[in-house]
Amino acid sequence: MRQSLIFIISIFMTSFSYAQESVANFSLQEAIDYALENNRQAKNAARDIDAAERQKWETTATGLPQLNGNVDYQNQIKQQFEAVDFNGDGIPDFGAKHSVTATASLTQKVFDGTYLVGLQSAKVFLEISKNAKEKTDLEVRQQVINAYGNVLLAEESIKILERNITVLEKNLDETTKIFENGLEEEESVEQLQITLSGVQSNLNNTNRLKSLAYQMFNLVIGVDINANTVLTDNLESLATYNINLELLNQEENHQNNVDYKIALNNKRSNELLLKLERSRSLPVLNAFLNGSYIANRNAFDFTHSDMPWLGTVTFGASLQIPLFTSGQGKARRQRAQIDLDKSNDDLLETEQQLKLQIKSAKSDYQYAIEDYDVKKQNLDLAERIESKNQTKFFEGIASSFELRQAQTQLYAAQQEFLQSMLDVVNSKAALETILNSPIN
Repeated sequence: MRQSLIFIISIFMTSFSYAQESVANFSLQEAIDYALENNRQAKNAARDIDAAERQKWETTATGLPQLNGNVDYQNQIKQQFEAVDFNGDGIPDFGAKHSVTATASLTQKVFDGTYLVGLQSAKVFLEISKNAKEKTDLEVRQQVINAYGNVLLAEESIKILERNITVLEKNLDETTKIFENGLEEEESVEQLQITLSGVQSNLNNTNRLKSLAYQMFNLVIGVDINANTVLTDNLESLATYNINLELLNQEENHQNNVDYKIALNNKRSNELLLKLERSRSLPVLNAFLNGSYIANRNAFDFTHSDMPWLGTVTFGASLQIPLFTSGQGKARRQRAQIDLDKSNDDLLETEQQLKLQIKSAKSDYQYAIEDYDVKKQNLDLAERIESKNQTKFFEGIASSFELRQAQTQLYAAQQEFLQSMLDVVNSKAALETILNSPIN
């Protein structure tokens, strides 16, 4: 029995130790760094770059020497002719029952316009993959900031709601006693009950939202949604840290934005497609070197050293000259030119949109900072007003309705202040994303 008890305690302590070790603590920057390595979208974007590197080499390799080998064996089960030995060396030159041909072929592109364009296209495709990775990382960073802030908002909301409930329960208890002594109206008790039930319902909902917010955060950073994670930053310190007025004066260079880079690479890609169609009208020159050995036998005895193989080596070149395609090449070039014209307009449209988006993001960030200061002042005022009305109520000067109004105003001010802090953090992240200049 004692041994069983020790065994159970050991299992419990091991499980408890494992649970303790499985808790992951994250500051905001730690969460961003972790997500950039483990977020599934970020990992796939990195894989796309690796695939583009392989594709670039695949394209390059098509223009390098190609060596192929081939071995053919024939067994004439039913022969039309008897074997003939022209050389009198005992080796049939014609009509042998068994024959083997071993061939090696070396080919090399000498000139092919489409290959040269293909090399340039592979480089552009690699750049496009890198742009996609950059865009994904920026989006993941912003998602982490938003998810981190939502968790902190839920946490802070729960703390405030719990404090409000404690105060309301105390007020309700005192008011109920006063009512029971005949010194207060029943409506005062009912007003407090209405306020308390509303705050309790809000707390229950916020607790549910907190669980969802943690799961969303875990999903974004790339861990199991039910993992035990702890956030070490707090909302107010993050808001204060993210107030950076210098960011509002940063140069509005839309060319740094990844969307502009993507649009520019799309234009370059279409330029190369047009160049590709034009290169199809150029001659293609290839060189080759072929070597082969042939052996004919009446019996399957190709391994005997005294039975020679007949060899031949051929060198040559082939020149392919496009002469007439019934207008197919012209149609391809015209279509490629249309796509290029479209990408030019897309690039201009992207440039104009980014200029507006940068100005809008700066405006949103400036408003968030200003609104944070206003909401902080409003919260101080609402706290003083609620405190005064609470004192007046218990002194019999203010009505329960006036107290409830003051409390409702305070609760709204509390939530608005929390939201204003979150808006500062999120709007700064949005501005840094569009400027492509994240500041840690």
